[in-house]
Amino acid sequence: MLVEAAIAGGLVLLALACGVVAGRFLGPTAEREWKQRLGAHAEGVGGRLHRIIRHGTAVLLLAILLNAVPWPPLAGIPIGLALGAAVSLTSVSILRGLGIPRWMAWTVAAILFVAIFSHAVGGLEPITDTLDRIGFDIGKRRFSLLALIIILVTATALFAAVRLVNRATGHWITGARGMDATQKLLAQKLSAIAVVTLAFFVGIDLLDIDLTAFAVFSGAFGLAVGFGLQKTIGNLIAGIILLMDRSIKPGDVIVVGESFGWVNRIGIRAVSVLTRDGKEHLIPNENLMTNEVENWSYTDRNVRVRIPVTIGYGCDLKLAQELMLRAATESPRVLNSPRSNVWLTAFGGSGVEHEILAWISDPESGVGNVRSDVLNRLWWLFKEHGIQIPYPQRQIHISRDEPPAPPLP
Repeated sequence: MLVEAAIAGGLVLLALACGVVAGRFLGPTAEREWKQRLGAHAEGVGGRLHRIIRHGTAVLLLAILLNAVPWPPLAGIPIGLALGAAVSLTSVSILRGLGIPRWMAWTVAAILFVAIFSHAVGGLEPITDTLDRIGFDIGKRRFSLLALIIILVTATALFAAVRLVNRATGHWITGARGMDATQKLLAQKLSAIAVVTLAFFVGIDLLDIDLTAFAVFSGAFGLAVGFGLQKTIGNLIAGIILLMDRSIKPGDVIVVGESFGWVNRIGIRAVSVLTRDGKEHLIPNENLMTNEVENWSYTDRNVRVRIPVTIGYGCDLKLAQELMLRAATESPRVLNSPRSNVWLTAFGGSGVEHEILAWISDPESGVGNVRSDVLNRLWWLFKEHGIQIPYPQRQIHISRDEPPAPPLP
């Protein structure tokens, strides 16, 4: 038996050495390929691939070694220790790479280590029986510590699988050439919903949960959830409709009530609108479906900016209009086509009122700075050519023809 244990120990060291060699030589190549195929979505797992390959190779070789020969308990100890440690380290590397919290990753790793080591030495059944006895029965269903552990491991594995699949499909959809940005975003949302739904039913099947057991109160529970999540489901459907009809897309410049900015992201619940002040307004999707929305870049990104200007009545009207047009055309963000224009709008109480009409194609950069630039240029042009900007004026006429008021008694 000691000889068999020594042989098992030597083979364990050989398997671990093979894992180290595989990680050193295959790890860098695998990381490059992973990042090349998944791009930004590879962050996390890509930097841990050399460890995953090293421990994964050891897991494969040790699993073959454990099941190839009926080892006695003493020889199974080094194999079980090495296999349990390799599986635990592999799971931690994968889970942490997918953003699973550290405490959850190490909890799952500890459970896997105990299960694999106990199986290797032939002591798994007593442990599972003990864990199963710690619990209680409700009808035909057994709720025990063993069931809780199985649920934890299954939920963690499914959550990690959902994240991995979403990253892979997200990168594939992002690189698709036959879809525009809105269609890609819609495809990502629908694929994420499909993956989560599939994971839910797979989890139900793996945990052997009989959904017919909930038939008694499923109607009332569903009604309560329906009322409670009415707004959430409404916002979800509204977001999908917005992406399907392409009325609002990421990058569009919109005005909703007091919120003005460009669409940064269309989420499941709300649309993120980034303003020029650096503030991010989260507007529920339903509001964009039911309220009036100004989309400055729906069919055309060109936006006309109106700049009111008033000049004095004694000024050269034609020269002033030429200077207004010059100030607009010399502004760097104003387009040459469509051409800018100057309109005389009214003979006001203080002066002749005009409106400069200038076109821009980048409304997401703001319109106030365009007005400021044009008015600054116009100020110096007016001073240079003697064009006066009038002050508010009021004329008061006092009539002395009325008879004086009678004296007070």
